[in-house]
Amino acid sequence: MTGADEQTKDSQRQNMRPPFAKRAALARPFMGMRISNEAKRLRAQGVDVINLSLGQPDYGAPEPVREAMRDLYDGRPLPYSDSMGLSELREAIARFYRTAHDVEVDPKRIVITEGGSAALLLATALSVDEGDEVIIADPSYPSNRELVRSFGGKVVDVPTSAATRFHLDQPLVRQYWSERTRAVMITSPSNPTGTTIAPDVLRDVCAYAAHHGAWRIMDETYLDLTDVEADGSRVESALAVDPEAMVCGSFSKFFGMTGWRLGWMVVPEFALDAVDNLATNFFLGAHTPSQYAALACFTPQSLRICEERRQELLERRAFVVDALARIGLPLEVVPNGAFYAYFNISSTGLDAQTFCERALHEAHVALTPGGDFGPATGSTHVRLSYAASMSDLEVGFERLGDFVASLRR
Repeated sequence: MTGADEQTKDSQRQNMRPPFAKRAALARPFMGMRISNEAKRLRAQGVDVINLSLGQPDYGAPEPVREAMRDLYDGRPLPYSDSMGLSELREAIARFYRTAHDVEVDPKRIVITEGGSAALLLATALSVDEGDEVIIADPSYPSNRELVRSFGGKVVDVPTSAATRFHLDQPLVRQYWSERTRAVMITSPSNPTGTTIAPDVLRDVCAYAAHHGAWRIMDETYLDLTDVEADGSRVESALAVDPEAMVCGSFSKFFGMTGWRLGWMVVPEFALDAVDNLATNFFLGAHTPSQYAALACFTPQSLRICEERRQELLERRAFVVDALARIGLPLEVVPNGAFYAYFNISSTGLDAQTFCERALHEAHVALTPGGDFGPATGSTHVRLSYAASMSDLEVGFERLGDFVASLRR
C-alpha cells in the first residue's frame, strides 16, 4: 500500500469518528486550571512558582479523619452505601447544622454526594429542563454555568458590582426575571469574591423566587470558613431564611478534604424520591471509606483543628487586604467568607488574561483571570487565593509588587 493510500485511509477513519454531544462541544475551559497546570509545568522545569490561583487549602484533613481512613483499610468489606449516603453521616451533618448554625434539618433530607460538585449536578438535574432559564450572579463559579447548559438550560448572567458585594439582590432578580425562569443559583460565600450575601438580601431574593414557583439553589461550600458578623454571630445558612432551598455543601474547604470527593445537599422533603432516583442512576453512592472516615470530622478534636485553621485564614486575609492596597490594587469589597480576593487590575493598563499570563511568566506568581467567572468583570478583575501558606503569600506579594511597579513605570 502506498503512502497516499495510507493517508486516504487515515482521512476516512477520521471522517467516521462520531461527533461530540452538544454539551461537550459547548463546555468552556477553566482558565484557572490551565494556569495552574502551566505553573506545575514551570515548577517541573525548576522555576520557583508561587501558586495563588486555585482554591486548594494548604492543609489536609484533620488527623482524626486521616486516622479513621487508615483504620478502614484493614481488609474489611467496604460495600456500596445507600444512594442517599450513610445514615450515621447524614445524622452527623444534621447535628452540625444544629450546633454550628442553629438550624434544624431532618437527616432524611440530606444526601451524601461525590463532592460538592456532584451535589450541584444533582440540584441542576432536578430543577432544569431544556430551555429553562437560571439566574446567576456575574461573577460566579464557572462550573455552575456549565451544569445548567449541560441540561439544556439557559444561563442568565446578571452583572453585579461592589455596590451589592458582587451578589444578586431582589431588584436585580426582578429585572432579569422572565416567564422561563426556573431557578436562582447563589454561591455564598462567593467564589471568586469571597463575600457573603446579606441575610436580609438573601431572604428577599428567595422569597421572590419562591413566590414565582422557582427553585432556590444555594452553594454553601465555604460557609463554615466565614468570619463572624458584626454582632459576633456566625453567618447564617440559607436554610435559616428558606427551609425549602436546595443547599449544597462540601467537606473540601473547611475540613480540608479536597481530594476525598465528599459533599452533601439538603433537599426539600417533597423532592426526596426524585433525588434518590437521580443519585442512584448517576452515582449509586458516594465513596464508602470517605463517608465512614468523615464521621471523625465532627469530633471535638477535629472541629477544634478546623476552627484554628479558620482563624489562620482570617490572618492571611488581613495580610492580603493590606498587601493589595500597598501595591496599588486595593479591594473594592473585603472578603468575609471564602479564601479569595477579587481585585481590579485595569489601572495597570492590562486586561486580566494578559496580567495573569505575564505575572506567571515574569513574576512567577499564578493567579486566575476574571474571565473564568463571567463577562461583567472578566477583563478587569483577577482572583487571588489565600489558601496558600503565609510564607508563599509573603513571597508572592513581594514579586507582585515589583511586577505591578514595573508595569506602571
